Amino acid sequence: MPARKSAAMFANACGFDPGNSEDTISPMKAVVYTKYGPPDVLQLQEIEKPSPKDDEVLVKVHAASLNALDWRPFTFPLIFIRMMRGGLREPNNRTFGVDLAGRVEAVGTSVKQFRLGDEVFGQCWGACGEYVCAREKNLALKPGNLSFEAAAAVPAAALTALQAVRDKGSIQARQKILINGAGGGVGTFAVQIAKSFGAEVTAVCSTRNLDISRSIGADYVIDYTQEDFTTRGERYDLIIAVNGYHSIFDYRRALKPTGTCVVLGGAMAQMFQVILLGPILSRIGNQKMRGMFTRPSQKDLIFLKDFLEASKGAPVIDRCYPLTDVADAVKYLLEGHPRGKVVITVASSAQ
Repeated sequence: MPARKSAAMFANACGFDPGNSEDTISPMKAVVYTKYGPPDVLQLQEIEKPSPKDDEVLVKVHAASLNALDWRPFTFPLIFIRMMRGGLREPNNRTFGVDLAGRVEAVGTSVKQFRLGDEVFGQCWGACGEYVCAREKNLALKPGNLSFEAAAAVPAAALTALQAVRDKGSIQARQKILINGAGGGVGTFAVQIAKSFGAEVTAVCSTRNLDISRSIGADYVIDYTQEDFTTRGERYDLIIAVNGYHSIFDYRRALKPTGTCVVLGGAMAQMFQVILLGPILSRIGNQKMRGMFTRPSQKDLIFLKDFLEASKGAPVIDRCYPLTDVADAVKYLLEGHPRGKVVITVASSAQ
């Protein structure tokens, strides 16, 4: 397919109007989900630079980061991927990446909170590109003490952790909290957020992540390759199940009689269990079994900005990849057990 035709199709899929004249096209580079297949289908291509709608902000992206939402679909059956991408033979939604940090390049006519040159972070489809148009309500000013790379590591993972611990988990000071999958992006934020609320935190992770969990404040660490926390007799007020392959019945056994378990990910069977059986089990006795979908929230982004600027926590970054190597970054994530977040460097902060 000719490059300009491909660019126009991608722009239409993103909701942009490419116009009728080739002379009007202002190019940029972005990672494009070209077809169904392994991570190598992610290609860096030249597409049209978008223009902001009334409620949107055009951001020059300096860094992005990858989340389960980006890499996990590569493990799904093709029928599910087709449903997510909206195309039978090839994906209609060709964008890639959600988390971003960058500088405001332009604003829509109704945007009030941001102006040219502001450093921002937040979420928008197509974050793995040089420019992106994000809705005003999905952005916040970047924490002043973080680099663009560090700020890009925050949104999805920290929002998920915050909403799981604070909202679904109703955390209270001095409670005993266990975080299963504490070494990954969501888990490292969950440990730090739980500690900021005054909880006693037990982190469950692999051997290689034990030191990280200790360094970010975990009171106790359990190496799941050596010990099964669900059989050791301890009981917890709240379990955050970020990862793992335990059944929800195992989690119930490790909860106090009035405890809560919030399941965020892990094996497909575990997620289906909490969706189908969680509501039923929550009506039996006083234990609560809950699943969760992360909600975009500017209010929570601002909370996290203040949290990070107050040095109550910090993103843990495993490694950075250039925009040209996004497929390799996804392959690395598919290998399992990253230590915190994987970040994509898009543009130098000096540009």
